[in-house]
Amino acid sequence: MESTGGTSAPPPADAEVHRRLVYGDESALAEVYAAYGGLVRRVAVRVTRSPAAAEDVAQEVFAHLWSRPYTFDASRGSLRTWLSVLAHRRAVDWVRSEARHRKDTAADDSALQAIPDAGPGPDETVVDRERSLLLHTALAELPQPQREVVHLAYFAGRTYRQAAVELGIPEGTAKTRLRSALRSLAETLADPPDPALERGA
Repeated sequence: MESTGGTSAPPPADAEVHRRLVYGDESALAEVYAAYGGLVRRVAVRVTRSPAAAEDVAQEVFAHLWSRPYTFDASRGSLRTWLSVLAHRRAVDWVRSEARHRKDTAADDSALQAIPDAGPGPDETVVDRERSLLLHTALAELPQPQREVVHLAYFAGRTYRQAAVELGIPEGTAKTRLRSALRSLAETLADPPDPALERGA
């Protein structure tokens, strides 16, 4: 939907516009957006602190109203209030999602640091060699799409965005594959075998 700028249209009568929405009247949605789009974005930006995120939230709010108009009950409150509450909830969801994403990213970075250098050095111990072998084995067992992203991101020095371009996939897909691969590697490398036990000592 296009933003209508800083001015808002007069609010439509809630019961009437709700009836029109239920019957799929697109002009009703346009009227609601013109009247309350600015309000929804203001509520969202106060929570997210991000104008771009607020725009996304606004799109979600009005898409929800259009696809599920029956969730609004004009007898229980005004459309203005209902949209404000929905905008606040969606904005809070966005903030929580961002927090989880940052936490996952930090966990992925920690997992990456736990991965040993795949190239053996002259001073490596037996355990180092075992972990290096385990890493190669774990990498080989990854699904090919995940293995490709790991190779580009951590062995060829690409960012996940560059890897996405080279592989011809969306950035979100590259990030998801990389995150899944790192988690699998972290689980595999969390408890490497004891060489002494492997030898039956």
